[in-house]
Formats: sequence, structure tokens, C-alpha cells
Amino acid sequence: MGDLILVRHGETEWSLSGRHTGWTDVPLTDNGREQARRLAPLIARHHIAATFVSPMQRALETARLAGIGGARVDADLSEWDYGGYEGVTTVEIQRTRPDWFLFTDGVTPGPPEHPGESPDEIGVRADRMLAKIDAALGDAEGSVVVVSHGHFLRVLTARRLGLSPSAGALFQLSTGTMSRLGLEHRRHVVAGWNVRPDAYCSHGSLSAGEAGPTER
Repeated sequence: MGDLILVRHGETEWSLSGRHTGWTDVPLTDNGREQARRLAPLIARHHIAATFVSPMQRALETARLAGIGGARVDADLSEWDYGGYEGVTTVEIQRTRPDWFLFTDGVTPGPPEHPGESPDEIGVRADRMLAKIDAALGDAEGSVVVVSHGHFLRVLTARRLGLSPSAGALFQLSTGTMSRLGLEHRRHVVAGWNVRPDAYCSHGSLSAGEAGPTER
């Protein structure tokens, strides 16, 4: 079985300011576009069997600029529905809820079309996406790439590793990065995390930014 390669989209104005960005279709900044372009040689090192991408323009543009062609658009890769916290920063939320934490407390209800999702609901969506990924991994040799969003990818990682959705809190994920989940002794493991293109040395070998190959 190949690896699962996770790509978080490039920077947006809202990610830069820390605003929770779920359904709002915010475009990449110029820096976000450059982050995406710089991912292309990193991703090209892998033999890709299938690709999936969130329907939001920030993810679609990241995939295009990173050279990820033919990706299947899948709504299950959309970011957490933040409900009433859409566009609001953690600092602002904690002015009235000092102990609030997304991965355990979820969000306050939003409008009818965006009521918000609980951590458990995100976990169910992540499990559904993982079933599609495993089907793609089983159908062909190579790895699967998904281009998505920070909080959702963190929950997806937790579920891949057999952890609860709230354990996504343990996996900090920056914009414009690639991460890799592989197998070691038939168990899912983190093989590389939050890797930026400058994690590679000029001669093309791995620097301290990513672990080497895992045992299949």
C-alpha cells in the first residue's frame, strides 16, 4: 500500500489573520500561490495513484499550482463547518468563552445552511474520506494525494492513526505544507509532517524536516 500525502492549501488573508475559514471561499494570497508552486517538486518525487481535492478555490488553486492534475473534487474534504464562528478568531471567541477549544468544544450554531459541526461529526466525515482513500490505494500502485484544509486534515490524521477526532489538536499544520502518512510493521504512522520545500537540501536529500522512508 502506498502513502497518504496530505497537502494543506496555501496562505489566504483569513489564514494569515487567524480567522476560522470554513465555507467562505477565500482566495490564496500571492504568497499562498508561491507556497503552492514550491510544493510541486516535492510532490513530484512520489508516484501518485490518485488525487482528491476540496471544492474550495483555495484548495483547487493550490492543487493546480502544485502540479496535481486530474484530482477528484470531493466535498468530504471541505474544512470544518464553523457555524457561528465562521470568520471569527480564537482570541475573539475566548473573550466570552475563555476555556473554549475547537477540538473538544466544537462550535456555536450558525445559519440553517451552515449549522456547524461537532468534533465527532468531523470524525465521521474523516472516516468516510479514509474509506475512499483506501479504495483508491487498493486499486493501483502508488500514493494518494489529498489537498484540503488545516483542521480537517488534522482530524483525518488522527483517525488514520486510530485516535479520537479531538486528537487532531496534536498535529499542528501550516499553510502550503506537505505531510506523509505511511506504514511501519503494518501500522499507520507519521512518516513526514508539516514539510515545506526548504526542508530539502539543495542536492535533493532530506534535511531534518522529514523522516526517511518507512518500512512497508
